[in-house]
Parts: sequence; structure tokens; C-alpha cells
Amino acid sequence: MPLKLPIPARIPLLYVILGVLLAISVLPMYFYSAQIETLNRERLKTNEMLLQNTVTRSLADDISQHQETLRMMLANLSSSIQVTSGNDIGAQNIQAPELRALLENFVSSSNDIAYATLLNADAKGVSAGRIEPDAFLQRELERAYGAARQGRIYSGQPLMVGSGKSARTVMLVSTPIMYGGRFLGMIGSVEDLQFLIRRLQEVSRTGLMPYVVDSEGRLVTAATSEYATGQDMTHFDIVRSFVDEGAKAQLAATREFAIHDGKSNTEMLGTYSPVAALDWAVVVQKPQEEAYRGIFEMQRTGRLLAWLAVFVSVGLSIFSARRITSPLEVLAQSSRAIARGDFTKRVHLKTRTEIGELATTFNTMSEELEQFVEDLKRAAEENKALFMGSIQMLAGAVDEKDPYTRGHSDRVTRYSLMIAREMGLDPGFLEILRVSAQLHDVGKIGIEDRILKKPGALTPEEFEIMKTHTTKGANILRPVPQLREMLPGIELHHEALNGRGYPYGLKGDDIPLLARVIAVADTFDALTTNRPYQQAHDPVEALRIIQNLSGQRLDPKAVAALIAVYQRGEIRIQKHLTQPMEQVPVAALPLVPADPLTVETTRT
Repeated sequence: MPLKLPIPARIPLLYVILGVLLAISVLPMYFYSAQIETLNRERLKTNEMLLQNTVTRSLADDISQHQETLRMMLANLSSSIQVTSGNDIGAQNIQAPELRALLENFVSSSNDIAYATLLNADAKGVSAGRIEPDAFLQRELERAYGAARQGRIYSGQPLMVGSGKSARTVMLVSTPIMYGGRFLGMIGSVEDLQFLIRRLQEVSRTGLMPYVVDSEGRLVTAATSEYATGQDMTHFDIVRSFVDEGAKAQLAATREFAIHDGKSNTEMLGTYSPVAALDWAVVVQKPQEEAYRGIFEMQRTGRLLAWLAVFVSVGLSIFSARRITSPLEVLAQSSRAIARGDFTKRVHLKTRTEIGELATTFNTMSEELEQFVEDLKRAAEENKALFMGSIQMLAGAVDEKDPYTRGHSDRVTRYSLMIAREMGLDPGFLEILRVSAQLHDVGKIGIEDRILKKPGALTPEEFEIMKTHTTKGANILRPVPQLREMLPGIELHHEALNGRGYPYGLKGDDIPLLARVIAVADTFDALTTNRPYQQAHDPVEALRIIQNLSGQRLDPKAVAALIAVYQRGEIRIQKHLTQPMEQVPVAALPLVPADPLTVETTRT
């Protein structure tokens, strides 16, 4: 016969209260505290990442600002030299005391300038400074002089000069002296990077390991002498990430990685921020054990407080239990509000218990999350501005390959937007058109200068090569998903309605509207600007040619829109303007035959 346990006549109320407290208070409190611990742990981890991000971005901005200041000083010095010398720094004037005084004053104006030299077109000149160029620095000066003869500003590689305590990390920055398109000479300045070392040393006192690397992962300088200038730092994963990103590395990035030291691995947290003015990156890193120390301490403290709350809750009365459950409900509601994305929710509790501390921490977390979301929105706007600026810089770089087409991309973009607005196209299309028109000739970056700058008509073979710039441009930008909608305008803006265009010979409506608008603006700018193979047409004559091409090569609606915009005086071309458009109505424009050479071989 099975043994039956006696059933107690009654259950003590204390046990019932303790059971209820454990069921409705202790267990929910324990799981809730675990949730809060998780949220705070992620917040502390994010704060450490944000700290590294802020430090690297601050250093990167300092370097960019310092570089910009130096370039402005060089530009001012160049202007002073031209004024003082009367734009003549030849063999007779290069040794003039006034020029030497200007150079010495330039060096003495900043502790960060260790040396400066002024060279004329014959590579003769004067110099001043606290150092003497060694063989390595001399080679940098030769490279800078070669760049100056091409009209380019030059920023050299970091070098070590001197030895022992007098050793310095320096970098050569130079600028050409030009007058009326003629090369007069070069100013070269050797910048002492000691200012950067001091900033890195300040950051190192916070427990971070800061250093600066170039685009190939070589060390520029560091806070300590543990690593030497020029040393390969790509054995650090954070540096290798920057090198792998290459030109795409425009924003700061944070990574967790490991350093392998023999048999042991050290888990690290690192961040890099690209330097806008140079192909450099500021890197900071720190062992995760130190970086997340606050997280580990918070976990231990959180667990201790959780157990303490359990024992206190068990001894409380039913009245105290009700006082506890109400604040917990408020916190739960606020947590759900934040989970739904409402970061404005705040917890208002009049209590001095641990729940009050949790509420304060919760409110602090909510405020920081709200600020973080606003920062993300602001960063998105900044990224958009940076994106448009990068596109304009890329288009400008293409235009600069040929002095005759300088500003071409900007003008085509302006004309295209005017045409599109006149046609009543929607704002979304205008944004796509703006980027596509700005980059429509990006493929010319892959065309040889001998063809691009040829002072005359192209041969059939050369023209075939020139025609590849449309597909080259599309292929360059095709890997970028954000530019996919812009590709038709880049690849097809030389297609013609009659099928005689390139690269695919499309006809009529097979040509996207984006390309048809750009084609009209592109042709107008080509006809109204001087080129090596033609003099600029008068705007009225250019419109006659374009109207003659309407319906054959160019879209009639886009042509009509261009003429309407010009008649209102919204397009003003100062050079070669022979008469106001108001005196020559559209109906009076005769259909004169277009110059086939102008139309078929225009290098736009």
C-alpha cells in the first residue's frame, strides 16, 4: 500500500506571502534586472566605441586643418613672392635679399616649419630653415619639383631626418608658382610633424594606443618610439581594414580583432578615421580587457544587487510588494515605448529605492539614445553632402585633364537641370539627373591625353577610342549600387534618335530620357566653348545647329526647353555673345546644316 504524505490542515500566510512575492516580484525583478544589465552593457560598449571614434575623428580633423593652414600659408607666400619679384624669379632675381627675407620670415612664422626652399624654372633658388636636406629629402624635393612643373600641389611621404634626440619626422609639402598659365617656380616647405606626435602622446595618456598610417599601412608617426616611421603596420587587422577599403575609406570604422603574440592572443578594440586632406588614417586601439572593464564591473555589481533585491523582497510585506510592482510596471511601459522607437519617453518615480536608481539610469540611457539617433540623422545629412562633394571633385578631376573643358561638367549639370525643370520633370528625376550629368564624362579619366588633348580633329581610330569613354564611365561606377539609376545618362548620352549614336546605336524612345536631356546640354556646352579643334560658336548659332539636329540626333522636347530657357535670359554666356536672344525668336532660327565634324567628333 503506497505511503501517503499528510496534507497540512493550513498553509501559513507567511509562506503564501513569500510565494506570491517570489512569483510576482522576485522573479520578474530578476529577469528585468538582467534585461537592464544587457541594455547597459551594450550602451557601455557603444560608449567605448564612440570614445575611440571621437578621438580618432578629432585627430584626423586636426591633421586636415593643419595641412589646410600650411597650404594657405604657401599660397600667401607665393603671392608675396610674385608681387615682390614682379613675376620674375629668374637667374638675376632669385638671389634677391627681399626673396630670401620672405622665405626666412615664412620659416620663422611657425615652429612646425623646419625648412623652406624657393626654386625658379631653372631649378635654381634659395632656402632657409633649421635642417639641411639629406639624400632622402632631396629626392622628395625632386619629385615635388616635377609635380610643380605640371602645376600640381605635392604632399610627400613622411621621412625621418637627423638621429638620436635630434631625430624628427617630417613631410614635404610644395606648391607651384604660376602666372598666366606660365610656370615660374616652386615653393617647398618641410613640415615638422612634432605637433602630431604631441597630440598622439596626449591621447596615449588616456590608455589608448594612437598612431597614424598612410594608404599602404606604413607608419607615419606614433606616440612612442616602439614603432619606426615607415614600418608596415598591416599585421594589425584594424590597419589592414583601412588599407583594404582604399579610396572607399571615408568614414570612421571600429573593429574587434586579435593580436597574435606567439602562443597567446590579445583581444583588441580599434578604430580608424581617414584624414580628409591626405591618404592617411588615425588609428587608436586598446585591449578589450581594459576597454570593457566597466562592463565587467557592471555585471558583477548588477548580479550582486539582483541577489540583494531578492532577499529584501522576500522580507517585505504585501504593502511593500504593491509599492514595488507599480514602479516596475511604469519601467516596463517605458521600456516598451523605447523598444517601439519612442526615445522621448521618461520615467518619473518619487522613490529612493533601487527602482529609483534604475529609473534614473533608464532616463539617462533614453536621453543618450535620443541624442545618438539625432546624431545619426545629422551624420546622414553630412554623408549626403560629402557624397555630392565627392562627385563634384571627381567630375572636376576629369575636367582638369583638359584645360579646354574646365568647368564642363558643372555647366552641363546646370544646363541639364534647367532643361528638366522647363520640361516639368519631378524632383526625384532632377536629383538623379544632377549626379548623372556631373559624372557623364567620368570615363574620360581612362582616355589617353594624346587623344583627349589633341589640337585638331580626331582620326577614325582615335575617335573609336574616344567613344569608349561612355562605357568606361559606366563600368567605373557600376560597382556602386547607389549610382545604378545614374548609369543610363553616363553610358548613353551620345546615343542619337536616328540610331547613328554610340555606343549601342539605340533609336528613339529606346534611349532613356535621362540620356536625352544630358545630350542636349552636353552639345550646347560643346558648341559654345573653345576647344582645341574649334572656336566657340555664338550661342544663337549654337542654337541653330541644335535645332537643326532636333528630331534627328537630339530630343525635340529637350531642345525646345533649352531654347525657351535661353530666350528668358536664364543662360548667359559672356564670350562670343553676338546679339540678345530676344531679338531672334525661335521661329526665325533657320535650319542651317550642322557641321558634321562638330556634331560627330565633339569630345564632350
